[in-house]
Amino acid sequence: MRPFSCIIDFYQEAFEASWSDSEPLDGVRFVVLDCETTGLDPRRHRIVSIGAVGVTRGQIDLSDTFEALLRVRYNTETTPVHGITRDETRNGLDEAEAIASLLGYLRDGVIVGHHIGHDLGMINAAMRRNFNLSLRNRHLDTGLLTLQLEQDGAFPEQAKLHQVTLDALCARFDILPYDRHTAAGDAFLTAQVFLRLLRLAIRHGRGTLGALLRQDLHVDTAIGD
Repeated sequence: MRPFSCIIDFYQEAFEASWSDSEPLDGVRFVVLDCETTGLDPRRHRIVSIGAVGVTRGQIDLSDTFEALLRVRYNTETTPVHGITRDETRNGLDEAEAIASLLGYLRDGVIVGHHIGHDLGMINAAMRRNFNLSLRNRHLDTGLLTLQLEQDGAFPEQAKLHQVTLDALCARFDILPYDRHTAAGDAFLTAQVFLRLLRLAIRHGRGTLGALLRQDLHVDTAIGD
């Protein structure tokens, strides 16, 4: 593995000529990402695993994936959710190595996730602890995008959702929720949801990166995990 400083420089340099708001969506590399963690507080809790997959030209790119298991000192609160015990992480990466590897993989990809604020908060906390840096990537939440598209009229009246949890969106788009509550599994499920949302976005006038990321929401619907 390259020294951390080289990876950080590589990550920073990727933003020197990144995508503009006018970039058509087919030209953007999206990275659909999910983290499993020991809890919800970025100050106290830690990342247990990270999974990610690239989406380019309207397709999931299975040659563009990332997965990491991190060593953790404790992991009891959320083990029933993701099933990863502390003992299973003994051969994982230390936090600095995992985050550096993630940054080298991410580059300037636009991060996509469901309830992505939690994942970004956990990654930024780890970056600050190890490198005194924060993510520079633009990002998009599939739950908020669903609400925005609903407001844009992308869904028939009878198909409007009262919840936009990942499970609800999988059901809405007939996606089998396989490997749920694992980082790689949830990233792949979210990527499938995102492809459906991308097609709707393009049909409803959001065919550029700036238009896709623009939000003017006036709705009150639960997003959830």
